[in-house]
Amino acid sequence: MRIAILDDDPSQLEFVSESLSPAGHTCHAFTEGRALIRELRRESYDLIVLDWNVADMPGDEVLAWVREHCHEELPVLFMTSRSREADIVTALNAGADDYVVKPVAASILLARVSTLLRRTYRREESIASQEFGEYVFDLRESIVYRRAVPVTLSQKEFQVALLLFRNLGRPLSRSHIVETIWKQTADIPSRTLDTHVSSVRIKLDLRPQNGYCIYPVYGYGYRLEKLEAGQA
Repeated sequence: MRIAILDDDPSQLEFVSESLSPAGHTCHAFTEGRALIRELRRESYDLIVLDWNVADMPGDEVLAWVREHCHEELPVLFMTSRSREADIVTALNAGADDYVVKPVAASILLARVSTLLRRTYRREESIASQEFGEYVFDLRESIVYRRAVPVTLSQKEFQVALLLFRNLGRPLSRSHIVETIWKQTADIPSRTLDTHVSSVRIKLDLRPQNGYCIYPVYGYGYRLEKLEAGQA
């Protein structure tokens, strides 16, 4: 899972990353709240860990922005030294999903994160298929149907296509796609991603005439756009 961590203490950022990375999570560290928000405008994460006492923009303000602009089910964990009951109540009432007080043991932090992720994404795991217009993704068999006709995709092509459709209209960075599909330990040539995106475009016939287009975002990544009538 992709996890964003906000804390202006480098040792804490290192601690969280070292606690969560062995479980297969990819951690992205931020020392400023505004920097995290800039990234959230163009990237997606599976969970956010917030410290309260960040100089440029405190964690409660970042939380307010997240609840207004991000997916409503995006889990947020507060990890802070503020231990007053009033602070805990304030954060939870403002939309935080859990609250831990520093210092916290690595095993407890990992358990809290695992519980939040399991609780949040259990419903997705039970979904058998997802439909996007004329495209239906069979999540159990990893098959895409277009107008009820199966389209042959490799496993990686299926995952790339599903990621693009799930983020329709959102630019996805190359690193985001690689981390999600090939996992964080993979070291793949840049051309590999381009080849998979090209195959998805051709096999699913994602052309303006059919109402969809995959746009390369120069120096960044790709964006799948659904076109309105007359845009083709």
